[in-house]
Amino acid sequence: MERTGGLSKAEREMIVVATSAANQCHYCVIAHGAILRVRAKNPLIADQIAINHRKADITPRQKAMLNFAMKVACTPYGIVDEDFESLQGHGFSRDDIWDIGAIAAFFAMSNRIANVADIRPNDEFYSLGRK
Repeated sequence: MERTGGLSKAEREMIVVATSAANQCHYCVIAHGAILRVRAKNPLIADQIAINHRKADITPRQKAMLNFAMKVACTPYGIVDEDFESLQGHGFSRDDIWDIGAIAAFFAMSNRIANVADIRPNDEFYSLGRK
């Protein structure tokens, strides 16, 4: 998550929030939503992405990134060459695409573990980055 590359730290958190919402991971949506609000310096962005990234106030490039991340998290069997071509058309390198996929896949697993363990977010995460 901290690695340098073509994705900003906020974009990496966007991936976590979107895919964790799809996987109904209470802990990750709240905790990483707080980190996203802080990194993006935007008190609204995490809620928008958690509910529906397609309607969030983000760039077309970021929407393409999240579309692919959601596919990795929810329907990975449907990934086709056109998905990679679309991302490259938005300026993502092969390394960037790997990072998007790896973050989405890792958190798909993490979401399941957090749900099984019933991990709850700290109360302060709910308000962090909102003021």
